Amino acid sequence: MNPITTFQTWLKEESEISSHRIPTACCFSTIGLDGFPNARFVSFKDVVDQKFVLTGPVSSRKGQELQKNPKAAITFWWPNIEKQVRVQGTVVLLSEELADQYFEERNRPSKIISMISDQGSPIDSIEGLTQTLNDFDGDVTPGRPETWGGFVIDPVRIELLEFQESRLHFRRLFTKSSEGWNMSILQP
Repeated sequence: MNPITTFQTWLKEESEISSHRIPTACCFSTIGLDGFPNARFVSFKDVVDQKFVLTGPVSSRKGQELQKNPKAAITFWWPNIEKQVRVQGTVVLLSEELADQYFEERNRPSKIISMISDQGSPIDSIEGLTQTLNDFDGDVTPGRPETWGGFVIDPVRIELLEFQESRLHFRRLFTKSSEGWNMSILQP
């Protein structure tokens, strides 16, 4: 059994019935520069070659953390289908070609924010950034900044959890080996 196929099936199920604006939201966890865990919610993009893709500024705090320690976890919780997926893996930067493709798919306001904002950097006030956004020339086509790209997580462990009313949740842990995925069932 391939847990990534199950993940894709569950994501499709949740997306079809979810009332949430972003059913692809997931918690992206890295190891902070100070050694503490660091987690934030991001929008999952895709599975490419059996790897999980997230996009955003590579110069951000998460990007800096991943340069120092290229290991991460992503966690999905889908309330409508009552399932959770946890992924742990090693991380590399997204190719320039795929970064261009994903940036092109973004809406215009998202592209502009990516150009004018240095995500996570301190500012004196939001008003200056708002003014820069308002002053952006409507005739200019926003191009992908060099600092915008993405992260590719090559999973080493995937846990699939199906919630049960009885509290005997069905948990399967998949660990990647040279032969493929090995599965074990975990107690709830």
